[in-house]
Amino acid sequence: MLLFEPLLTNREETTMPKPWVKWAYQPVRPQDVPGAIMKAYTVPVQPPAGPVFVSIPLDDWDHPALGEAAVRSASMRCSPDPERLAHFAKRIQKSKNPVLLYGSEIERAGGWEAGVRFAERLRAPVYLAPLSERASFPQSHPQFRGMAPIATGPLSKKLRGHDLIIVVGAPVFRCYPYIGGDYLPRGADLLQITNDPYDAATAIVGDSLLGDTKLALEALHEAIHETKSRSIPAAPRAALKLPSKPNSPLTALEAFAALSELRPANAVLVHESPSNFGDLAQCWPTNEPGTFYTSSSGGLGWGQPAAIGVALAQKKLGTGRPVIAVIGDGAFQYSVQSLYTAVQRKLKVIYIVPCNGDYAILKEFAVVEKTPNVPALDLPGLDIVATARAFGCVGVAANTKEEIRATFKTALATDGPTVIAIRIAQQLRQLVPDVD
Repeated sequence: MLLFEPLLTNREETTMPKPWVKWAYQPVRPQDVPGAIMKAYTVPVQPPAGPVFVSIPLDDWDHPALGEAAVRSASMRCSPDPERLAHFAKRIQKSKNPVLLYGSEIERAGGWEAGVRFAERLRAPVYLAPLSERASFPQSHPQFRGMAPIATGPLSKKLRGHDLIIVVGAPVFRCYPYIGGDYLPRGADLLQITNDPYDAATAIVGDSLLGDTKLALEALHEAIHETKSRSIPAAPRAALKLPSKPNSPLTALEAFAALSELRPANAVLVHESPSNFGDLAQCWPTNEPGTFYTSSSGGLGWGQPAAIGVALAQKKLGTGRPVIAVIGDGAFQYSVQSLYTAVQRKLKVIYIVPCNGDYAILKEFAVVEKTPNVPALDLPGLDIVATARAFGCVGVAANTKEEIRATFKTALATDGPTVIAIRIAQQLRQLVPDVD
């Protein structure tokens, strides 16, 4: 039938998933299926890890194999070049005022401890790399400075005064809006350590070292002498500025502050509420590996099914860790059907839905791009509670601090998923705050 292209014919099977997969293949003959499956295992586990696609014609399964399939293993780490590593160590040792930008590769490599030890040896401030999808450094550590700005000009301004910028486990740089400026502050050099050849090749400035970030950080820690003459910078810890009388509706900061009062120590946070990320980070700092996840692509709809995946893993491992998924009321619509899976699997997921009734992140982007009056960014009339209940999920509204605390406490003690919808004030912030 394929010759005549019937309904639903896929004429280019291996082209369809590109460029979102590392490798796409269809075996030429049925006997090659086992080998293709084996390669489909070894390719995605190589750094940088990622998905592959194998297309198998339906009638291939009807043919006998040539014998037992070959099962093999492959290393999942790539050690950095010793000569290049020594060169980087010398440049870091000579630096007078270095700064570190840590990305998600550190956590994936199991390098949290190595990253902390290296930062403390260097006595340097640490930023989360722009728009990083994982946290790779304890955010209550005195050397932590928050997430670096997500635009070129402000990022360069933020790093002024540093003579060496060391990016570990992240692209150089992942930005969102265009705000012009120098890529680096005057007088600064940049070193990048990454396991991703693509990120190394596309870095717009600096010199790159390929290798596993944990191995590289451990080696650099041994190669560099502690700089005792440099005082360890202590980040200013401003107290949360909450009004004495709560707003009505609450601001996002007030709502997240109320939630944080009952935060379980072992909770896993999944985030997809872009316009409120700064407020959430203030109230819910990440201090351990494996406790924060967000999307690196910028496409909405990732958070809900990702929370399901994380919760399935916790259930299978028997950890008892609750998954807290903070999903905006607009983003909630993209993958709402995942609630059904959470209900059917009785997963310990608590969805926190801040409801501001608009697509705030795009309104903020419109301000940056000077494009006012963009249509279809208001979302009135969404009933998150009714939607949750329609899928068989517990759905509750909580619009005061007292209601938030009570419903969150109940949800933590409940088996299965809960959706808590919180009405919050509409606020437009600077997408990229000014840097003095």
